[in-house]
Amino acid sequence: MRGRVLLLALTLLGPALAAAAAKDSAREPAKTAEEVIRRNVAARGGLEAWRRVDTLVWLGHLERADANHATHVPFVMQMRRPNLTRFELKEQFDHFTRIFDGTHGWKVRPGPDGRPDVKLFSPEEVKFAQAEYVIDGPLIDYQAKGVTATLDGLDTVEGHKAYRLSLVLPGGGERKVWVDVGTNLELRLDRPATHPLIAGKPVSVYYRDYATDEGLVLAHSIEVSGASGRPVAEAADRLVIDHVLVNQKLDAYTILPPATPMRKGGKVRIPGTGPGGEPVGDAPR
Repeated sequence: MRGRVLLLALTLLGPALAAAAAKDSAREPAKTAEEVIRRNVAARGGLEAWRRVDTLVWLGHLERADANHATHVPFVMQMRRPNLTRFELKEQFDHFTRIFDGTHGWKVRPGPDGRPDVKLFSPEEVKFAQAEYVIDGPLIDYQAKGVTATLDGLDTVEGHKAYRLSLVLPGGGERKVWVDVGTNLELRLDRPATHPLIAGKPVSVYYRDYATDEGLVLAHSIEVSGASGRPVAEAADRLVIDHVLVNQKLDAYTILPPATPMRKGGKVRIPGTGPGGEPVGDAPR
């Protein structure tokens, strides 16, 4: 009789013991980059959920701080796979726009006379934009993207224990990513600067305030440090994402080049991405 009771108890406890064992296993430090990334993908909503995303829109504000006061500037970030983007920052009297159509990039800002001033992306900015995975980053589906990942070991980021990964992109670009050991979410990414005066020097991007949007787990606060590994200053600019739209249909104009006259000598046509792939838009020489 006692043996039957013991057998019944073990049968009933079996699933619970197995779940507890799995939970304990999950707490064990990951030993490979593949395991770190697998945990990260699961924490961010799962591979299939991200594969279903074709467009992503962030609606938020830039918290711009200086020694005297802080301001909140609304922005809209529209993204479409693989790396097409339109970023608009709308201050009270000024409108700043950055567009990348997969091949060319344009920066539009008010000129000294109030008219829009258009500049092409620098070679460094084009190279960076072409290598970016704007929807989901380099870790989601990393093997299919041709990204090579290596686990460097454990590190600490802002008091959080983290795995440090070294990534090599298909084009040869390199990234460093820190993944929280506890949450399995990204804490920091180091990438090369795109400003021509400091091109190639690393900058650090910090991710905070994760939340779930339509099944996807996303950071809702993003800060950029001017130097790799240097703590973010209290007065640093911060992108705060207030709303996320998943698979929102984007307007046709979203990634078209700006139709803006040149400052000198008329206009010049450059390739764009019109509905039929035809050259569209105007930009300065």
